[in-house]
Amino acid sequence: MEKAPIKLSPVVWGHWRLPEWNLTSREIINLTLQCIDLGVTTIDSADIYGDYSCEKLFGDALALDPAVRNQIQIITKCGIRLISGKFPEVTVKHYDYSYNHIVSSVETSLKNFRTDHIDLLLLHRPSPLLNPSEVALAFNHLHSTGKVLHFGVSNFLPHQVELLQSFTPIPLVANQIEISPLQVEHLQNGNLDYMMQKHIIPMAWSPLGGGRLLSPKNDTDKRVSKVIHKIAKETSLLPEQVAISWLTTHPSAIIPVVGSGKFERIKNAYYALNTKLSTQQWFEVYSASIGEDVP
Repeated sequence: MEKAPIKLSPVVWGHWRLPEWNLTSREIINLTLQCIDLGVTTIDSADIYGDYSCEKLFGDALALDPAVRNQIQIITKCGIRLISGKFPEVTVKHYDYSYNHIVSSVETSLKNFRTDHIDLLLLHRPSPLLNPSEVALAFNHLHSTGKVLHFGVSNFLPHQVELLQSFTPIPLVANQIEISPLQVEHLQNGNLDYMMQKHIIPMAWSPLGGGRLLSPKNDTDKRVSKVIHKIAKETSLLPEQVAISWLTTHPSAIIPVVGSGKFERIKNAYYALNTKLSTQQWFEVYSASIGEDVP
């Protein structure tokens, strides 16, 4: 099967903290329309976000203006089972990639979002019990029925992607990983190189280091934040924009996932795409992150 094309916006709007924003359904749909006008059309969610509430919150908002569904791409994830009052049978947090769980998770997501398809389904985290044959059967079923258009993973390493891909002709088109000026692991372990080689889209969750770039908590945070603020003055960018620009300067075409309920923050991230850092500026940030000059 040839790799199916997928189009994601250059910044993805993350819904992990959607309940914390205390927005009404009308406010959510209005913010969504603002994002669409800006060029941010891809929404990132997961079955477990907000103790299994985020998908439905957004679905309720979409119900106010159903035409919006055709203007956006919905990403969601499955596989993590949380301890929750909603699922009393779950007594330990674990991963479940059985055929039945993947399919039932998607069915629930479709109901929550009030849609007939998911644009991109990601396996949320690698599992030591992942059976690639069983996952492939679930993917094939969901793809053939049109319930999921594209598939990918999150937090996977190259060998884990290779294993899963070897069992299904359906291309894995994206891998959502934690990467920021404070988290450079995937610049060192070959993951971004692998994604470039295989034309897999890298998405960056927590691109501001969980807010620690703007509110440093330890020596590394402070060291990197100092460089970020220096470059902000040199480029007339905001510090948060420098962090986004640092990511998107990388040749793998990283797409940042920005999880904010404030349009100004989303807009700032989007406009940061217009500026690439110089090679020296990029390495200033990288060296500050690893705590030494490159060899």
